[in-house]
Amino acid sequence: MKNQILNALLENKGKGKKLLAVLLDPDSIADEKDLAATCKLCNKASADLILVGGSLITNGFFERCVSVIKAHTKIPVLLFPGSVMQISDDADAILFLSLISGRNPDLLIGKHVIAAPMLKKSKLEVIPTGYMLIDGGRITSVSYMSHTTPIPADKPSIAATTAMAGEMLGLKIIYMDAGSGAQNPVSKNIIRAVRKNVDAPIFVGGGIRTPEAAIDACKAGADIVVVGNAFEKDPSLIKKITQAVHSV
Repeated sequence: MKNQILNALLENKGKGKKLLAVLLDPDSIADEKDLAATCKLCNKASADLILVGGSLITNGFFERCVSVIKAHTKIPVLLFPGSVMQISDDADAILFLSLISGRNPDLLIGKHVIAAPMLKKSKLEVIPTGYMLIDGGRITSVSYMSHTTPIPADKPSIAATTAMAGEMLGLKIIYMDAGSGAQNPVSKNIIRAVRKNVDAPIFVGGGIRTPEAAIDACKAGADIVVVGNAFEKDPSLIKKITQAVHSV
């Protein structure tokens, strides 16, 4: 069904239901056995979404990674692409990311022109997404690879107006990211400012390592909390953080 996942996100937002998305980077997965075990943990924890992607995929495991995930879970799988090479028809949807916090034209529209014909032919639900990098206290892979400067963590007004512009341009999701391995998560002040000024569902990721940090993001206005790096280090956190998000 067209827009099935986007409509579900909008419905959950309307109900005030907070969601947990597990971000899986194919470059950080040892083998299919480990991936299957992670999917099992996601199922047991009742995680809401699985995102697949990374800034740089070097192991050639991307396509197989998506198909293995789909074979081991019924949780919706969304592509979180770091490049036009990260497209798989086995997924349910793709977050079609426009890096609106930066001024790199390739990541605002250039790469999208290359990907558009492939996506038009695919069965993927394409979800237009305003992607915003927020300073998380250190240089991250996504900042380096994208050649863009994150929005300063102490400038909520810049984040808010950037998100507003993205929504006015027709983007359906706002995704704020401090980056994988960030020292600090996106601040509550930034999340509150964006929440106050946009109606679109808000994803927040990067630097969230504890149930308490996930709850803080939700209470500040995040609709979907994204955790990846912390789960790679301690898979048992999947259940704890999912429960924390669902408790808000």
